[in-house]
Amino acid sequence: MTKDVYNQPVFRICGDQGLLMEFGGVISPEIHKVVRAMSIALEEQTIEGTRECVATYRAVAVHYDPLILSCASLQNTLMKIYNTLEDIEIPPPRHIEIPVCYGGELGPDLGFVASSNNLSEKDVIQLHSEQDYLIYMLGFTPGFPFLGGLSKQLHTPRLETPRKRVLAGSVGIANDQTGVYPIDSPGGWQLIGRTPLQLFNPMATEPFLLSSGNILKFKPICEQEFNDILSG
Repeated sequence: MTKDVYNQPVFRICGDQGLLMEFGGVISPEIHKVVRAMSIALEEQTIEGTRECVATYRAVAVHYDPLILSCASLQNTLMKIYNTLEDIEIPPPRHIEIPVCYGGELGPDLGFVASSNNLSEKDVIQLHSEQDYLIYMLGFTPGFPFLGGLSKQLHTPRLETPRKRVLAGSVGIANDQTGVYPIDSPGGWQLIGRTPLQLFNPMATEPFLLSSGNILKFKPICEQEFNDILSG
C-alpha cells in the first residue's frame, strides 16, 4: 500500500450512534477499493444492532443502536471483518454512458468554464466527454454521483452565489469535481449541460441509475436528441 493508505483503519466517533472507519487521507482509486471491499463485506454479513452502512470517499460510516451494540464491540467486529478483506471479490465495474446536451439554456455556465480556463466551448465539451469517470460515492441528494477523473484543464470554482434551483439532470463542475444533479435542488456548481436521463426514481425497484464503483462516461448530444430521449 502507498503512504496515502493507512496501515490500519482509523476509527472516529460520530455522535452516540455512529462510527466512522477511515482507510486513508486522500481521495484515490486505491483507497476506494478498500472502501468498496469493506462495503461488500458488510452487505454480506449482518451485524446485530447496526442500522445502516454508508460508503464515502475514503471511509465507511456505520450507524448503530447503542442500546443493542456498544461502540467498542462494533469496532472490534469491524476490525475482524477488515482483516478478511483479501477474500472479498469486488465485481468488475459497470460502464454507464450518460448523454449530455452541452451549452445553451441547458448549460448556461459553459462559456464561463471555457473562458476561465482559456479554452473554447468545444474544447470544454471534448475534455469533459472523453474521460472515463470513477463513481466514488453517492450523496448530497439521492443518487448524486461524486466522480473522479476531471481534467485539470477544467477545474473551475463554484458559483459565488448558489442557485436556488438547479434542474434534475444538470451536469456541473465545482473546483476539481464534476457531477450530475439527480433531482431539482439548490446548487452552486457551474452548469455546462444537462442529461435527459432520470438518475433517481423513487418508484422504481432499483431507484438509482448509478452506484459506487461504476464507470461513467458522458456522450455529447444535440438539443433535438435531448428532446427525443426526454419525450421517449
